[in-house]
Amino acid sequence: MKIIVQTPGGLGEILQSARKARGMTQAQAAAHLGIGQPRLSALETTGAASLSLEQMLALFALYGLELCVQSREVAAGAPEW
Repeated sequence: MKIIVQTPGGLGEILQSARKARGMTQAQAAAHLGIGQPRLSALETTGAASLSLEQMLALFALYGLELCVQSREVAAGAPEW
């Protein structure tokens, strides 16, 4: 599955869905990262919480996700150079 994230709120929705798919509570996921549950809740509901890149990558790994970065031109189907 490939999902394009365009807003912090969009990322929060994806992370919430992935957490639920893993059968985890916010408290369980937050404890794994060493952050408080309210901070994870803020990330999932408003996208307003700030996490370090290290914490974000750990959250992706916990949920079985990976981060992929590509140019918008490639994503839109423009020829690669």
